[in-house]
Amino acid sequence: MLPWRTVAHNADLLLAINSRATPAAHPDPRELLAEVGLDEFVDAFPHELSGGMQQRVALVRAFALGAPVVLMDEPFAALDEITRAEMRSLLARLLDRHPATVVFVTHSIGEAVFLSDRVLVCSRRPAHIVADVPVPIPRPRREGIEDSDEYAALCVALRHHLREAMQR
Repeated sequence: MLPWRTVAHNADLLLAINSRATPAAHPDPRELLAEVGLDEFVDAFPHELSGGMQQRVALVRAFALGAPVVLMDEPFAALDEITRAEMRSLLARLLDRHPATVVFVTHSIGEAVFLSDRVLVCSRRPAHIVADVPVPIPRPRREGIEDSDEYAALCVALRHHLREAMQR
């Protein structure tokens, strides 16, 4: 986020930069800010927000473009476990309302299972795909799914694939 721009102006930053490439039917950044619980912070600056709030602005910025594909490289890695779980649920709800293909890089097995329809396990450098694991857990997925047998079995299978990949 740009420190001299308010939350509202950071949320629509990519729209301003990519105005010609943005679909006409893109979501309104202010409505997205309300969806993620930041409607009371539209005039705040980044230094006035918590890390989780800053990540919510980043999600809004990504989804405001209305792009069919969103790339996310460990977006929740710096967050504490509780905030990280909240962000996973928030991302899942955003995807329910604003469908997109998300390429999500994570080192968290649980996060991968919670968010994905398919998990690709990569090897060490040079990286290549060593496993392609479907996640057949029905959507919508919400907190509490982590207690299911299906979720636990998928986590065990992915952990096994990761161990194999690290030994190669």
